[in-house]
Amino acid sequence: MSDVTQPEVPQSAALDKIREIIASKEVVLFMKGTKTMPQCGFSSRVAGVLNYMGVDFLDVNVLADAGIRQGIKDFSDWPTIPQLYVKGEFVGGCDIVTEMTLSGEMDALFEQSGVAYDKAAAEKIREANA
Repeated sequence: MSDVTQPEVPQSAALDKIREIIASKEVVLFMKGTKTMPQCGFSSRVAGVLNYMGVDFLDVNVLADAGIRQGIKDFSDWPTIPQLYVKGEFVGGCDIVTEMTLSGEMDALFEQSGVAYDKAAAEKIREANA
């Protein structure tokens, strides 16, 4: 018999689970750690921005599930974590979220998507980084 490949069921199951997670909440952050205990600086930065702006978001700890950790990279075709999704759409990782926050594009995205956030907090972030 020739080489036997592993069935794709686990990957397919992970992608199905990711689709369900993204559909379950307006804002989802796939990150290392949790929103209250991030496990890397990039995840900490994005979670910190969302927390400071008062955004209600679901945090998905990719360190708790290897299938989700690799699956989210395949799902988005984006090689790094964290990954932010708003209304089911991939927004980006830490650098993109930071740039969008500082430029005001994140405010516009939240407003267009009907996601509640604290505009005054967003302004404070921009003032502190001006």
